[in-house]
Amino acid sequence: TRDLGPNVMATPRTRWLLSILLVNLSNCFTLAGPPAPPSLPECYIPCDEENCTVDIHCTWDPKQDPQIPTNYSLHWEAANTEEGHVINVTSSNGSIRREDFSNGELRVWVQHGSAKSQEAVFNTAEIIKPPPPKVISSNQEPSVIEWNSTCERLQLSLGPCDVRHRTEADQVWLKEENGFHSSYIFYSPQPCTVYELQVRCACATGLMSDWSAIHKMQNKENAPVGELDVWRDCGISPASFDCVLTWKLSVSQTCLILGYDVRLSYNNGTAVSSNVSAAEPRGQLVCNEMQCHFNSSLKDVSSVSVSAYNADGSTVPSHLAMPISGKEKNEQAILLKMNEENLTVFWDLPSQLTDNLKKYVVQYKQAGCPPGQGFDWIKVEKKHTTGFFKGQFKKYTPYQVSLFTVSNSSKIHHLSSVIGYSCQGTPSRVSSFKVFSIAATRVTLLWEPVPLSKQNGVILYYQIGVDRQNVYNVSASPQHENKTFELLHLSPGQDYEVWIRAVTVAGPGGNTTTRFKTKHHEDFALLILVLLGLIILGVICLSFVLLSACRGESKACPLLPLCFYEKVPDPRNSHIFRQMKHQV
Repeated sequence: TRDLGPNVMATPRTRWLLSILLVNLSNCFTLAGPPAPPSLPECYIPCDEENCTVDIHCTWDPKQDPQIPTNYSLHWEAANTEEGHVINVTSSNGSIRREDFSNGELRVWVQHGSAKSQEAVFNTAEIIKPPPPKVISSNQEPSVIEWNSTCERLQLSLGPCDVRHRTEADQVWLKEENGFHSSYIFYSPQPCTVYELQVRCACATGLMSDWSAIHKMQNKENAPVGELDVWRDCGISPASFDCVLTWKLSVSQTCLILGYDVRLSYNNGTAVSSNVSAAEPRGQLVCNEMQCHFNSSLKDVSSVSVSAYNADGSTVPSHLAMPISGKEKNEQAILLKMNEENLTVFWDLPSQLTDNLKKYVVQYKQAGCPPGQGFDWIKVEKKHTTGFFKGQFKKYTPYQVSLFTVSNSSKIHHLSSVIGYSCQGTPSRVSSFKVFSIAATRVTLLWEPVPLSKQNGVILYYQIGVDRQNVYNVSASPQHENKTFELLHLSPGQDYEVWIRAVTVAGPGGNTTTRFKTKHHEDFALLILVLLGLIILGVICLSFVLLSACRGESKACPLLPLCFYEKVPDPRNSHIFRQMKHQV
């Protein structure tokens, strides 16, 4: 048998190579078709600031790769004759010399091989193209721009002009307007925004000039308007006085402010004013794009006022009264709907709306963040019961959301606070779990709650298990106090193992275990000694009472023995008594 060897595989490989060759050949023949015709030529007589040239310049789009050398022929002829002219060029532009055309109507076209463009028909007197105008800003009003045209120097009347503009940060020209002659008013420019403008003009007869060089303008600086939105950052303890002052800037204020006047009024009647620069904040003032916070303690402060200023004036001072100190109370339930992008806060209207209520303030604070960070607030009209925040809320991170009321007299009252999470996880282990007291049939357990920074979610309850048989659910409220739980009905003198764990909606955390042994019997020895001591003390006290009562009587007290009485002399032992007896 003949060995075919590699010849067996050669046939499909050859077919594959032939198919690729055929595709490439078909593409080559397709590309070798007739060239695309050039675009309609644009012809003009260029002018500078003093005069115009006499030659006609024409340009066109070759519609091919400009890197590939191509031969073009530029053709023209007068409209009323058939005598034509032609020049050959290798670029996409060419010039018609003055001696090669007569004033009047011309027809011009471009050819590339057999491909011919459309004909441009024009009057030579109507293709004068002035140079771009020079744009300047008005000295009286920066939002007005003016420009100088060369039409008068060319002894021509000024024609219409076009204006287009965009912001410095945008590369797309947003608007184009026409019909202006020497000036343009820029209506309602955004503050703190740099705009770029261009102008092009035509004379009374002729073509539009090219666009001018880009002119930049910014709105004139005015005094900042409105009021600052002033609030305070107290961490996750809204009723605390360990707070810093913070405020928000409106869009119309952000780049116009040179500094701030801050006045702190204290409970003892004194006041301290500070002037801080916004251009070079140091220590006391920390600002980002839209928010600042003032690093000075608000302890013993009764009220504050803040205003922003620049060279032209200042805002109206914004006042904030400090709330009355006291223990935090949740007077009104609030509900949260939270994910990693949004936070929505809901609450109910009070059963009795008072006329003194002005608005609500809703705030959130990320636990563990320093002042001014992970913090925001909004003010809500009193008829509404919903607040909405947009931000980046981290997973497994606690955010304290608080609700306040502000009265018409600017008094602040804290209504409620609640901890929320964008996404909850299982909590960490309980760090401290021990036996507080122990007896024969009962034990008291003591533990420290899981710290807020390690809870990873809202702790619903704690579970306590004894020897893997009995499991008890213990409330997690209040969150910040040590907790105790009493195990009852235990057996005397027995060893026990008990564990504890915290539980969130994501599930239970790890177990923390401790061991103990109950006592064998109750210790009565100490009780007996105490009782004997009390009995002896009682007898002694009773004896003294009886003695005191009987001494006040002249006759013998039947309740006391004779030894307690004083001795009386016997008259029979007296010498006088004996002598009297002998005399008788």
